[in-house]
Amino acid sequence: MKFLNSIIFSIAIILAAYLLGDAYLGRANPDGTIATTGLGSTDFVSDLTVWEADFVRVNPNLQKAFNDLARDKEIVRNYLLKKGVDEEHIVFEAVTTNEQRENQYQNGNFTGTVFTGYELRQTVKVESKYVQKVEMVSREITELLNEDIQLQSKPPRYYYTKLADLKIKMISQATADARLRAQKIAENGGGKLGNLKSAAMGVFQITGQNSSEDYSWSGSFNTSDKNKTASITMRLEYEID
Repeated sequence: MKFLNSIIFSIAIILAAYLLGDAYLGRANPDGTIATTGLGSTDFVSDLTVWEADFVRVNPNLQKAFNDLARDKEIVRNYLLKKGVDEEHIVFEAVTTNEQRENQYQNGNFTGTVFTGYELRQTVKVESKYVQKVEMVSREITELLNEDIQLQSKPPRYYYTKLADLKIKMISQATADARLRAQKIAENGGGKLGNLKSAAMGVFQITGQNSSEDYSWSGSFNTSDKNKTASITMRLEYEID
């Protein structure tokens, strides 16, 4: 009797293990479903640029430094207007003032600082849809060095004003691509694509065209290249009939 009970108990354990294992596999790989990921990608050219440059004056006399900076501001403004930049696209930021001090040492020991002058800095910003014109200005602005203006030009940043419409277009492309992949897999397996169970959008990426720029898990947003590539993924899960 004990021997019979042992056999029954052993069979029960094996059966339970089989059923639990089968249930786990069923959850991990649900029957009758297929999931695919599609890609939507497109190249585009930026239609908006933002360019900035700083000009600086340093003088022990604060009023003199301010007057020199005001003179420089007018020269910069007139230069931009002469180059064809519309005045409403030119913005001058507020002036920043910093005291400049020089460290003093005696016998290698720090003894304090000495005031050497005031540094006044102002930034000019141009935001325009005339991308090529602003590019030209950003390259030629160093001509103002001949006007005794200490100017530091920054690289232009590039944007696209129709990004929302572009994103919708790419989502449609990625969805169609994912559906086509699922349909081919289902047909090759002798099945038929059924109802859509779920859809999830991946990360939106904007990179420079033909660049080695890496994708980011949080999404990249390139502003340094005028010619860009945008991409997005869609993950779809379908039932299989």
